[in-house]
Amino acid sequence: MPDPVRLAEIHAASFTNPRPWSAAEIAGLLDMPGSFLCEADDGFVLGRVVLDEAELLTLAVAPDARRNGVGAALLDAFEARVKASGATCAFLEVAADNAAAIALYTRAGWRPCGRRRNYYRDGTQGPVDAMVMERTFAQPMA
Repeated sequence: MPDPVRLAEIHAASFTNPRPWSAAEIAGLLDMPGSFLCEADDGFVLGRVVLDEAELLTLAVAPDARRNGVGAALLDAFEARVKASGATCAFLEVAADNAAAIALYTRAGWRPCGRRRNYYRDGTQGPVDAMVMERTFAQPMA
């Protein structure tokens, strides 16, 4: 059983803008139909699948575990779950100023497909746009 408090602690260490998610928010997302979690010791990815589309809701890696392949491994786990579900595409939103995350997603085959102006706000810096990215998955021939 996932521990929403532990996940919220990792999320809080990972994000300031957008604001980190609370344990209650994470628990609520985990309870939604189609939601799934892939965990590592120092990070997690939370996603959901609805029909043939998936959404990467958040990918969080503790700061001291970054640049060690944790994020890439979590992204691989997310993509494996999406493919196994039969979804053919996935979407995510990432802060447009988060160069490290954008590089991770781009290396994995995600492509920009839109922008949400002034999407993220945390009160300490001005609004930040969200880059919407997508990834398509080929399904095996029947």
